[in-house]
Amino acid sequence: MFAFLLIVQTLIASALVGVILMQRSEGGGLGVGGSSSGFMTARGAADFLTRSTSILGGMFIILSIVMAAIAGATRTPTKIDTSLAGKTVPTEQTQPAPAQPQPTQQANPNQNQQAPAVPLAQ
Repeated sequence: MFAFLLIVQTLIASALVGVILMQRSEGGGLGVGGSSSGFMTARGAADFLTRSTSILGGMFIILSIVMAAIAGATRTPTKIDTSLAGKTVPTEQTQPAPAQPQPTQQANPNQNQQAPAVPLAQ
């Protein structure tokens, strides 16, 4: 159902883009000349495109709200796979290298003294 509504919304969106691009920026719509009477005069085309834009825009908004409601109602909580929880990965068993004796160093008594703290300028 959701996929069908998504396809319908895509078709409405593309029709809406097409109708909007056909309108003139001054509101004249299509700019079609011809006789002063009839449906497809410049004014008739502008009225038709204006009505089409408002109808398609309304359908797009209503369909967006319906799809959001459907998506929220059919949402299932995410499931976390805990089948591997607590298992450790086997590691390679290597023999530790023999410890090398560390040369002992005589501690210099002046090494442990810190420089006097200098207050920072404020």
